[in-house]
Amino acid sequence: MKSRIGRITRKTKETEVSAVVNLDGKGKISVKTGLPFLDHLIISLAKHAMFDLKLNAISKDGINHHLVEDTAIALGNSMDASLGNRTGIVRFGYASVPMDESLAEASLDLVKRQYQKIVLSIERNQIEGISKEDLEHFFRSLGQNLNICIHLSVKYGENDHHKIEAVIKAFAIAWRMAASSDKKQRGIPSTKGAM
Repeated sequence: MKSRIGRITRKTKETEVSAVVNLDGKGKISVKTGLPFLDHLIISLAKHAMFDLKLNAISKDGINHHLVEDTAIALGNSMDASLGNRTGIVRFGYASVPMDESLAEASLDLVKRQYQKIVLSIERNQIEGISKEDLEHFFRSLGQNLNICIHLSVKYGENDHHKIEAVIKAFAIAWRMAASSDKKQRGIPSTKGAM
């Protein structure tokens, strides 16, 4: 399997975001968005998915919504690019992750057919300085730009911070499983011969 690295730079009048994902890296992670909780979520994703990540995001207009959205787009695009033509991967992944009283599940198909069902069950209007709608938008934008089928759900919980952490970690573990090299798989993992 050749090198699986995705590099994306996204420049708009609102933000500038660069992301480099190395699926077969050694655990090097550097994330700087200016939003500590967003950094924490993205670092958790890379840590538990076990890929290298260098992500820098700069807000030009000071609007958090634009920064959160463009960060998710660039991250999703770089993760998508890191898969290349998706030869020799497991393709499917799933995980159930507890975070104290919360439980989240993730199921993924790395086929190139976009579909997303995301249920975060957030109750508060803001978590660690990021609005509920921006956190929901982060997950939707990430899902849209991954070019995969993704189902994420918080099954139950009381603490919104724990719910979000559980769901990002469930996603990370499901991603690691699905993006892993399958030693038995020859070529594209599809009966169609194409993703």
